[in-house]
Amino acid sequence: MTAIKERPILFSAPMVRAILDGRKTVTRRPVKGLKTDNPVVDAFDDSPLIGACWDIGGPVIRSPYGLPGDRLYVRETCFINDYREAGVPEEERTGCEIHYRADGIPDFEGEEELIRWRPSIHMPRWASRILLEITDVRVERLQDGEGETAFESRYVAEGVNRIHQGDGEYAFHPFKSEPGPGSWTDPFDAWRELWVSVNGADSWNANPWVWVVEFKQVTP
Repeated sequence: MTAIKERPILFSAPMVRAILDGRKTVTRRPVKGLKTDNPVVDAFDDSPLIGACWDIGGPVIRSPYGLPGDRLYVRETCFINDYREAGVPEEERTGCEIHYRADGIPDFEGEEELIRWRPSIHMPRWASRILLEITDVRVERLQDGEGETAFESRYVAEGVNRIHQGDGEYAFHPFKSEPGPGSWTDPFDAWRELWVSVNGADSWNANPWVWVVEFKQVTP
């Protein structure tokens, strides 16, 4: 029986909030160093290779996120109190006071300026509160799915906000959850804004291959 592997994955505060709210069940990440126009061949079906591998007209690549059934622990921006720095044994760290940026600014009775947010890349494993189980992993072009109808769009699962406008009408926004200017009528456009905010317009225009990692929350 293949052992379940666990790897870290970084999410911004808005996307952490979307995961906790149950709105985000998939993430797309660039396939690094891959430049080709050849179609994707799923190696699960077409070769004896073991693992999340694809032959894309060149070298076989492996998913850095793992296989379905593997787990990802979320690293997010946080603040950990000084007890961690005082040499508290690892088995006692569960008593440390941890604040997560996705939950907003904690009330420190006028001493909020003392907060020193720890970037997500530096969050230790023991401080992670979200554990995800991979349900599917594949490769596709970034802009695949453009033109799908709103209720069929694969990009709603990216965590964009679906905002009720009244009379059965909905708008979409990557960050805002209330009606207002700047919302989109198509979730694909909201997803594009989200992607560009993280990766830049040049990355969007290049329409790169991306890893598509679908997941569900499990108990840490």
